[in-house]
Amino acid sequence: MTNPLPLDGIRVIDFTHFLAGPHLSRSLAAMGADVIKVERPKGGDAGRHHPYFKDGQSGYYLQQNMGKRGLCLDLKDARGMELMQRLARSADVFVENFRPGALAKLGLGYDALSRENPGLVYCSISAYGHTGPKSDKPGFGLIAEAISGAMAQLGEPDQAPPLMRMPIADMYTGMHGVAAVNAALLGRIKSGKGQHIDLALYDCMVSMHDYAVQQYFLSGGTVLPKKHGSRQPESTVYGAFRAKDGDLVIAAQVDDAWVRLAGLIAGAALDDRFRTPAGRNDNHAEVYALVEAWCARQDSVAHCIAQLDAVAVPCAPVQSVDQIVRDPQVLARNMLVEQDHPVLGRVTLPNLPFRFSDCDTTPRRTAPLLGQHNAEIAAELGYGATEIAALKDDGVFYAEEAAR
Repeated sequence: MTNPLPLDGIRVIDFTHFLAGPHLSRSLAAMGADVIKVERPKGGDAGRHHPYFKDGQSGYYLQQNMGKRGLCLDLKDARGMELMQRLARSADVFVENFRPGALAKLGLGYDALSRENPGLVYCSISAYGHTGPKSDKPGFGLIAEAISGAMAQLGEPDQAPPLMRMPIADMYTGMHGVAAVNAALLGRIKSGKGQHIDLALYDCMVSMHDYAVQQYFLSGGTVLPKKHGSRQPESTVYGAFRAKDGDLVIAAQVDDAWVRLAGLIAGAALDDRFRTPAGRNDNHAEVYALVEAWCARQDSVAHCIAQLDAVAVPCAPVQSVDQIVRDPQVLARNMLVEQDHPVLGRVTLPNLPFRFSDCDTTPRRTAPLLGQHNAEIAAELGYGATEIAALKDDGVFYAEEAAR
């Protein structure tokens, strides 16, 4: 029998859609929270309609909502709103990612819910936050990645920047939400009170700048980051390189790694211009040309990696998805999780990276079918069988066919 998970006994209302909010609440579920996913009839979370699809089920939704229970009800019906408010009074955490003010109009904003439940930790996620001149603008992760200055540093000069192809803004904001919610729950132990957490995708992306903003201010505003494709001239050598059958990355920006790399590619360590990080950066074009030429001469990526590993130069192949899912390291770390889904059968999805020494965070539930746990949750809130049947018959509850 495994030990209790860190958030056992914590109830979370997940009133979110798409990605940042669902990722946050999925993470809380993995840590043991009872996460109740609240959706609207008949479409549910917009993420359910995002590909890739199999047998009418969205893999996108499955990944971000595993570990949760599903409640689908009509909030336009007074009985649906009453159930929702009763649920909110029973909750420790409420997570939402609608435009600022949208839930307040429904009577589900922080002020209204905290009056009935002062200990509630209420986390709002939006594109720009609940304050500032852009707070009422809609947005997605792509918007935050573009406006934050992140995309301006990507790609080749004189070309439009590439899309990141992984949802950095959404996932990073979701993980900030995990930290903030847990901190607020910890603070509640002392204060007895919850609070409103206001998270913005834009803020989170701006906070990720590890170099460019420093560089701009410390230079008196004279230096702006430029696009350098697969190179990073401010950290030479740190970039992607092409071998005969594919690509690899090399991280030899520190002196000891550079000396080992230079010895491998022959003779470059003898050039005094390259002995310090500043010298390598000042002459980055020449240094990168040396490394590119060496990689191009090798028989394969594997041959490059073997030689670099032999002299302890940090490196890795640029892997495709079919390689990742067979990587012994990924498998050893249980970064793929298999689940038995009621419609799809056996499914495999990416796991979360949480590893605790004293408990097992393996997801115990698949993502819920739409309305799968309506009756179960209502019963926990004190509704009797007759009331639950009436809610179902009158359309206040909704469930997809496979969940009925």
